[in-house]
Amino acid sequence: MTEERYFKFTYSVLLVPMIAVLLIWIVFWVEVRFRVNLNDFGVYPRTLKGLRGILFSPFIHGSLSHLYNNTIPLAVLSAALVYFYRDVALKVFLLGFLLAGILTWLIGRPSYHIGASGMIYVLASFIFFKGAFTRHYRLMALSLIVVFIYGSMLWYIFPVKEGISWEGHLAGFITGLVLAFALRAEVPKPRKYAWERDDYNEEEDEFLRHFDQDGNFMERPKDAEESKPQVQIRYHYRKDKPKPPEDS
Repeated sequence: MTEERYFKFTYSVLLVPMIAVLLIWIVFWVEVRFRVNLNDFGVYPRTLKGLRGILFSPFIHGSLSHLYNNTIPLAVLSAALVYFYRDVALKVFLLGFLLAGILTWLIGRPSYHIGASGMIYVLASFIFFKGAFTRHYRLMALSLIVVFIYGSMLWYIFPVKEGISWEGHLAGFITGLVLAFALRAEVPKPRKYAWERDDYNEEEDEFLRHFDQDGNFMERPKDAEESKPQVQIRYHYRKDKPKPPEDS
């Protein structure tokens, strides 16, 4: 990766979570500043009016605690998605945004469903299952980190608490699973060392030359030391030294 591409990549990893967090906070600020309630723009299942919530509901939150609880997971998971799955990150955001909202509209209770938690479940589900499907050690480690930090979220895809849209959580969880199975992500290729290559020759290995046939370490032969090219420096002196100019 060139230096220019590295800075662009780092910039996108930081920019995407910042934009996502700013959007939900700006919408909440507008509600407080102008004393308006945008809950009517949430997903209301199986009604034509409720379809607009597919686009607007992730940005609307009912309280400051609701907003705060969604801010950190949204920032962390979106940054992880862009960093580890940058080739499919945009597809996950767009498809997850739409499919989770549509599924919530289909299966939800007759109530307004709001909040970015559905999208958070999309990200967490995708990152976990994609790491398990690829079986790459780094991506599997990321999956375990997601389970360790956000594993308790799994309980909230069931109706275990009043006032929480478990249908939206379930819709996000299912959407993330489907996207992890359907989208192809570029997996980092495992690094191959010299001895793992097909054309590897032990006799040409500089390190193995320090060992004998029994595996005992040997000092480097002196003839090998002497065979190194030596740098010779030659000085050339001028025979006639020019006379200094006479003062006039």
